Amino acid sequence: MLQFLIRRLIGAVVIMFLIGAFTFFLFYTIPQDFAALSCGKNCSPENLAVIRENLGLDKPITTQFWEFMTGIVSGRDFPQGHCSAPCLGVSFNSGNFVWDSIVDRFPLTLSLTVGGLVIFLVVGLGSGMLAAWKRGTVVDKMVSGASIVLSSFQIYLLGPIALGIFVYSTGLLENPKYHPFTENPATWAVGLLIPWAVMATIFTAQYTRMSRSTMIEQLQEEHVRTARAKGMSQRYVFFRYAWRGSLIPIVTIIGMDLSALLAGAVVTEFTFDLPGLGRLAVDSSLDKDLPLTMGIMLFGAFFILLLNIIVDLAYAYIDPRVRLS
Repeated sequence: MLQFLIRRLIGAVVIMFLIGAFTFFLFYTIPQDFAALSCGKNCSPENLAVIRENLGLDKPITTQFWEFMTGIVSGRDFPQGHCSAPCLGVSFNSGNFVWDSIVDRFPLTLSLTVGGLVIFLVVGLGSGMLAAWKRGTVVDKMVSGASIVLSSFQIYLLGPIALGIFVYSTGLLENPKYHPFTENPATWAVGLLIPWAVMATIFTAQYTRMSRSTMIEQLQEEHVRTARAKGMSQRYVFFRYAWRGSLIPIVTIIGMDLSALLAGAVVTEFTFDLPGLGRLAVDSSLDKDLPLTMGIMLFGAFFILLLNIIVDLAYAYIDPRVRLS
């Protein structure tokens, strides 16, 4: 296990380096004067020269790349001050450190992800297991039918409908808004309740179908039939053997969805006008703020790699038949 973890961590560092190198040269080899973009209209040659020097654009491309990569590990010095590690550069538009902008927006995206994840896992896995337990009954058909219907919805369609019903028509809830969890957990939860419910509705359908199909498949496995032949109760076999074996494909999907959501729930944040990491990524792309765009890409890649490692470790814990070597 330890050797596997060390190899994966080394591989993750190499992949992050390659992603950083690829994004850097992809962006900075574009024939575009980024200092002019940062300076704006009616920019004098003197101001343009100062901005180019402050951004380090007057140095050779290899020097810029070296300073960018080493800054992630040890930090960098800018005219604005010292940028502590992990330093991802300075925004062309705002002049703020990229890492500070990401840290400022990430709590909202994390709150959206965690809240939605808890709801759609509890509801999705629970309803899927119920459908598998009641296979062929009316309950199974109702759950399966509801999951098919809900899977056809999209966040940008269901979001305005939820806002129209619960905010504008009935006034039961206010417009979604982020409040820090540390200030007031209740206000934090109420402010994100509608986005959580909409995200959970979309994802619940997927996890309901997945958990139902994997549970039914596991119930046909030889070790499950052997447990039944030994006289074990249906409930014990269902939860002790079948349920645990069905989690591996579900954990895989969770890792993929969670990494994508943490990297930036773009559609959800735009639908509910929430200033999260996904909204920041789109705005930085539209504004051609390349350091900020690169920083968000690297931040998202880091979480994807981290969650892939966690998923691989979870395999061995869930199913003893899986061996990490």
